[in-house]
Amino acid sequence: MRRPAGAALGDDERGSVLLLTLGYALLAIALVLVCVEATGLSLAQKRVDAAADAAALAAADAFVLEVRDGRPVAVLTTAAVQREAVLFLETLGTDAVVVDAGTPDGVSARVTVRAAWRPLVGAMFVADGLVLESTATSRTALR
Repeated sequence: MRRPAGAALGDDERGSVLLLTLGYALLAIALVLVCVEATGLSLAQKRVDAAADAAALAAADAFVLEVRDGRPVAVLTTAAVQREAVLFLETLGTDAVVVDAGTPDGVSARVTVRAAWRPLVGAMFVADGLVLESTATSRTALR
């Protein structure tokens, strides 16, 4: 059997392509798993954002009409905003909880919602998961 030109004696590289292939396959699998976890985290944050937005919108409807200077005015109270936000999230059936709810100016409802996220595959690296939080504001206006 002839040796290829330029090959030195004892230069046996058989099997080295297999090691490179295995290394790249492991790298590709790790990259896919990281992308899956990042996508899951992004979707979980979007769900918390949506829950906060919806809770703030529901809480903004808890206004009481008052007449000031002969004109009707919608007035929010912190107790009503808190009650409606908690009631909405309970009705929604999500694991998100209301951390803070109130009205900074009497016409806006500001709701802060918190939920936990646990990774699907990488639980051994982030065992406790992450706490996701979102704040949303909705304004009441009469025209």
